[in-house]
Amino acid sequence: MKVHLRRVTGFRKTEIARYAQASLLPGSEVVSDGLYCFAGVTARCKHVPLIAGSGRQAAQHPAFKWVNTLLGNIKNALLGNFHAIRGKHVPRYLAKFEYRFNRRFDLPAMIERLTFVALRTPPMPYRLLTIAEV
Repeated sequence: MKVHLRRVTGFRKTEIARYAQASLLPGSEVVSDGLYCFAGVTARCKHVPLIAGSGRQAAQHPAFKWVNTLLGNIKNALLGNFHAIRGKHVPRYLAKFEYRFNRRFDLPAMIERLTFVALRTPPMPYRLLTIAEV
């Protein structure tokens, strides 16, 4: 299981359609809880809405077990690592979690991969490093 985390500006059909266009392969099957905005993926993917209701029983629905576990892990990782969550840094926070999660079964190779990427990454001027702070 891999995760792809991106920030969207809201739960609107146009935002979900934009995300689907940029991130999902054509013909992918998207399972959702039936929220109206997820109909935005239908132009590119097959949408399977599962209406589970609300409350504890809906959260324990087998189809959403791993989604709810993942959301809990993301929340705990962010709150456990950072004293404050700033909107301008959310893409970086999510990218860090995504990188670690997608490589969680090969931890010894993580340092080697990180070194490989670091050696091939060109220097970045300070103004580009701090661009999110503007």
